[in-house]
Amino acid sequence: MADRKATLQIDGQSIELPVLSGTAGYDVIDVRTLGKHGYFTFDPGFLATGSCESKITYIDGEKGILLHRGYPIDQLATQADYLEVCYMLLHGEAPNAQEYTKFQQTITNHTMVHQGLHNFFNGFRRDAHPMAMLCAVTGALSSFYHDDLDIHDEKQRLRSAYRLIAKMPTIAAMAYKFSIGQPFVYPKNELSYSENFLNMMFSVPAEDYKVNPVIAKAMDRIFTLHADHEQNASTSTVRLAGSSGANPYACIAAGVASLWGPAHGGANEACLRMLKEIGSVDNIPKYIDKAKDKDDPFRLMGFGHRVYKNFDPRATVMRDSAHEVLKELNISDPLLDVAMELERIALEDPYFVEKKLYPNVDFYSGIILKAIGIPTNMFTVIFALSRTVGWISHWHEMMGEANQKIGRPRQLYTGEAQRDFTPIKR
Repeated sequence: MADRKATLQIDGQSIELPVLSGTAGYDVIDVRTLGKHGYFTFDPGFLATGSCESKITYIDGEKGILLHRGYPIDQLATQADYLEVCYMLLHGEAPNAQEYTKFQQTITNHTMVHQGLHNFFNGFRRDAHPMAMLCAVTGALSSFYHDDLDIHDEKQRLRSAYRLIAKMPTIAAMAYKFSIGQPFVYPKNELSYSENFLNMMFSVPAEDYKVNPVIAKAMDRIFTLHADHEQNASTSTVRLAGSSGANPYACIAAGVASLWGPAHGGANEACLRMLKEIGSVDNIPKYIDKAKDKDDPFRLMGFGHRVYKNFDPRATVMRDSAHEVLKELNISDPLLDVAMELERIALEDPYFVEKKLYPNVDFYSGIILKAIGIPTNMFTVIFALSRTVGWISHWHEMMGEANQKIGRPRQLYTGEAQRDFTPIKR
């Protein structure tokens, strides 16, 4: 893997560094020995630094490729369900029928939360943000399973992974119900993963909720398309927290906190705010002109992607789901009209086509979630619910490494040099 060397010349000193090659993607220069020569690399934001070795997800943003365990995301989103993807991310291979049935039953049997957790919610203000509740309650799960937290025991790690995948929809729905003053809804074992989540969100004791299969399918795809996205901010946060030996619930809570940031998990929420600002189809030309004006601070949210310089491979599938949902529900909503007209323009306008500012997964997922009645403040919660399997898969992979070390980034110090302290004269 390291049959080539890179030579670094500094002040007449030659330093040889191994060049490592993976299955796909850029080769990397192993700089771990630089420290003993008196140097560190400087890479704010880790934009050119490989922080780990992983077999889970591969992204080529230039070509618009996203693979989970080697499988293209569009195939997974159209030919598998979310729990199949969860199994594959955790275990490395797609399940056979027997493995899938056993895994599905295991997850289903873990969807209930401890009754004591219900009381936890009563400590929040009624107007608490659902992400605040999700972050706190996820971390608190460790207090209910403190006798099953040996991170060096693979069986215990997997049990923790199963619990998190199973209970996150329940906790997310509880956060929503608490925020609107409705009683919590218990999970139902006869429902699928996405159906169960929708039922816990929208069912009330006075009236049964009938799950629409089109909506359940769209929800399952949202979960699948957000399941993992390589070494992003939240996944790196989970890995860094896990490197200290923290329990899995604390690590996933750290991932939730990182995802909460508007630059990461809040993109589809920002997209809805933009649609509200535009207001109506009649206002679109004005805002298109503003988006093309470099001196105007307005930006079209949900178009283009920091990673994908081509079409977001997740967006193609999500677009189909968005149109299926809108057709099924036949909703009359000015904001959805604005979204559809913006989509048409972005796919046809030479300016957007040339700059590859295509609608991304956040644009379409925001449309779907709004159409089915999920409030904007729950968007990032659903993102966190979906991403839990990716986070816990990376954590599990990392904890299985033989020589795992605690993360310790370096810095370029630009403060004061050593100086003497002068005591205050009293």
